[in-house]
Amino acid sequence: MPTPQPDPFAYPPLWEADIVLSDGGTAHLRPIVPTDADALLAFHTRLSERTRYFRYFGPYPQIPDKDLHRFTTVDHRDRVAFVALLGDDIVAVGRYERVPGTDSAEVAFVVEDAHQGRGFGSILLEHLAAAARERGLARFEAEVLAENVRMVRVFRDAGYQVSRVFDEGALHLEFAIDPTEASVEVAHAREQAAEARSVHNLLHPRSVAVIGASTDPAKVGNAVLGNLLAANFAGPVFPVNAEHRSVRGVRAYPTVLDIPDPVDLAVVAVPAAGVDEVMDACLAKGVKTLVVVSSGFGETGPDGRGAERRLVDEARAHGMRVVGPNALGVVNLDPSVRLNATLAPTLPGPGRTGFFCQSGALGTAILADAAARGLGLSTFVSAGNRADVSGNDLLQYWETDPATDVVLLYLESFGNPRKFARLARRLGRTKPVVVVKSGRNTVLPALAATGVAVDEASVQALFEQAGVIRVESIAQLFDTALLLAHQPLPPGERVAVVGNSSAIGVLAADAALAQGLALADAPVDVGAQAGPDEFAAAVAAAVRRSDVDSLIVVFVPPLAIPGTAYARALRELAEGLAEADSKPIVSTFLAAEGIPAELAVPGPDGAPGRGSIPSYPSPERAVTALARATDYARWRSAPVGRTVTPDGLVPAAAAAVVALSEQDGPLPDDRVIALLAAYGIDILPFRTVTDADTAVAVGLELGLPVVLKTTSERLRHRSDLVGVRLDLTTEDAIRNAYADLSAVAASPEVHVQRMAPKGTSCSIGLHDDPSFGTVVSFGLAGLLSDLVGDRAYRALPLTDTDAAGLVRAPRSAPLLAGYAGSEPADLPALERLVLRVAALAEDIPEIRTLTLEPILASAAGAYVTGARATLGPPPSRPDTGPRRLRPIR
Repeated sequence: MPTPQPDPFAYPPLWEADIVLSDGGTAHLRPIVPTDADALLAFHTRLSERTRYFRYFGPYPQIPDKDLHRFTTVDHRDRVAFVALLGDDIVAVGRYERVPGTDSAEVAFVVEDAHQGRGFGSILLEHLAAAARERGLARFEAEVLAENVRMVRVFRDAGYQVSRVFDEGALHLEFAIDPTEASVEVAHAREQAAEARSVHNLLHPRSVAVIGASTDPAKVGNAVLGNLLAANFAGPVFPVNAEHRSVRGVRAYPTVLDIPDPVDLAVVAVPAAGVDEVMDACLAKGVKTLVVVSSGFGETGPDGRGAERRLVDEARAHGMRVVGPNALGVVNLDPSVRLNATLAPTLPGPGRTGFFCQSGALGTAILADAAARGLGLSTFVSAGNRADVSGNDLLQYWETDPATDVVLLYLESFGNPRKFARLARRLGRTKPVVVVKSGRNTVLPALAATGVAVDEASVQALFEQAGVIRVESIAQLFDTALLLAHQPLPPGERVAVVGNSSAIGVLAADAALAQGLALADAPVDVGAQAGPDEFAAAVAAAVRRSDVDSLIVVFVPPLAIPGTAYARALRELAEGLAEADSKPIVSTFLAAEGIPAELAVPGPDGAPGRGSIPSYPSPERAVTALARATDYARWRSAPVGRTVTPDGLVPAAAAAVVALSEQDGPLPDDRVIALLAAYGIDILPFRTVTDADTAVAVGLELGLPVVLKTTSERLRHRSDLVGVRLDLTTEDAIRNAYADLSAVAASPEVHVQRMAPKGTSCSIGLHDDPSFGTVVSFGLAGLLSDLVGDRAYRALPLTDTDAAGLVRAPRSAPLLAGYAGSEPADLPALERLVLRVAALAEDIPEIRTLTLEPILASAAGAYVTGARATLGPPPSRPDTGPRRLRPIR
């Protein structure tokens, strides 16, 4: 019988992807199928003679039928091809073909002339390499004409180790396609640049159309147009209204297609039922970005989610990014842009803080609150249902935005938490990221459709690891932002308290100690009768002290002199002190909230600028903001850490253990031992016995003293140790212990294990998380730790500093470091064990849970005495493959 041919339409669904190009535009990538023949012919005819020559080493003016069939009919295994689509048009093709009998493949791609230089080549290479690795290939080869400089650069700049051989005008290139640190770094840098550019296009439009601009003041289309005009947008504004010649005195057009000039940004304010028609017109017009303020989409249920998917599918396929639907809009307060494409009538002044908010309704209140407190913004995006543009996109933009120094996020769910952790961690090294995360117990339906559930332990681990400043409310978000935006970061945790009320000074000191700060000295009370100069002199003396890192000023206005005089004295003093440039000052002043005029240092536009002193209604709130800034400064000054690959790892051996398991579920003990051994994790030797004589013989073989443990899952991990007998040093002790355990468990099977050096019992675990895939946990073993939830968590991948922080993070960790005069445990041994567990989780994602317990940690080392593991289907890991936009759910 003939060998059945593979289905040319059957390819892995995950090979499809929406991609962002270097100029911020988007396209759709998928494997080629036979029905692409006509589109491939049309693509070929649009190629210039020079491009065809570079690709085919000859004129090749037409594709013969035989070649066309071969090009479009592939097996998606040994022959793979991807097409990049803009709408229905193919604009780029990349393919590989296995060299028979080897693990190498020849790779080539070609990009339409009009789209060269947009990054298609590097993205095709990433996706082809990922597909090839999935199909068991290890190397790529390519033949490139030496004069094809642009194509040579694609291979050279990809981060792989490329070998080159020159022969008769052509270069023969070869390279391994396993990801390297350099190739991953290159991909991340290109991703950042492309996604940042797409957001730049959104926030820096040269022209704006308001589709659905209404003459009715009660309609949202009227409000958006009015706000754009009131902000004095730097470019032209085009109302689109089929029934009126003008709206708000500005000439209107029946459709966006009737606008004579290009349109960069379209704000859509028509009912949901009319958005499809509007979308068709925007696509035909070539609009770059879309802000959909209309509701009636994902938040309404399945039908609305379907409409939302169609909207984003069409937009991405035609090169467009979308904010919304159900969004408040976008703001850019740059004086050269002056964009207010939102429903919010009140905006804060220009500043250096970027704000992303998922909630449209809450966004209006947030903007008004920022204005009331004197917090200036650079940019603001309210993404609504967040069907496309998300907080991760804004993190990419703000990382390189010279106008933004502080980033604020109001999040209700995560679209790609693993990517968020990576981006926030990188951004946090230069700019603080402050997050209020709601949705602990419930998430709105529209956001649930575009997000993933993350338990609180994982969220906290993500934020701590990434240096994110987490707050509990919008009020705390602004409290912290006011300090970060206007004052320097604390160089340490020593604080001084100066005021004119001893009672309030003591409250501030107590709050500082409760937040983990250290008092440089007792609070200074200048007395209620002190004048402004005396008050300012006391503040100056405290700031100048070398043992003071930050200052809390508490003030109650006296009756004789207006409080504004003291505020002016404080501000003028701070402006004249060199130390104030490196030591933050917070205040509880005049019961004011925000930055009162007397404490403000005006910026270029008159809004409060750098050096302004924030005031808080209570000393507790001032101290809480200062403590968060101090924690962040400590994280930022700590070593970045590096990814460490422990030595002696044998991934193939671990994979073989997993392959032997025919079904998911718990692994038997012998396979757990083999799995861990492949990653250099040794369990203290033990044997399973079924009678007392054998127990004695094994005990003597292993070396006394020994431990006997029941094999019963019900008893072996109980905190009262009913299933364990420790420190058995004689044959009689072993016999008695065996008799006890076999009776308690009603089973003759007992483990005999060599006794580890006495130490503190610890536990390292891997836990399944639907968003990260796996998180690593550490804690001291025992009932009390379990009861109070004293475990620390970190998300993969781990650096060496992550591992060091993990074993020191639980509240009970001081017991490992010599608490109360005890001998310190070997913490580096625990760190090495954590890194091996993390490497195992990264390489073998089928391990859904793993627990090493108990681990006896002492000065002699860290000894694993027990372990259990569970296998399951590998989770999706959306931040570990080639570049792609978050899939539309």
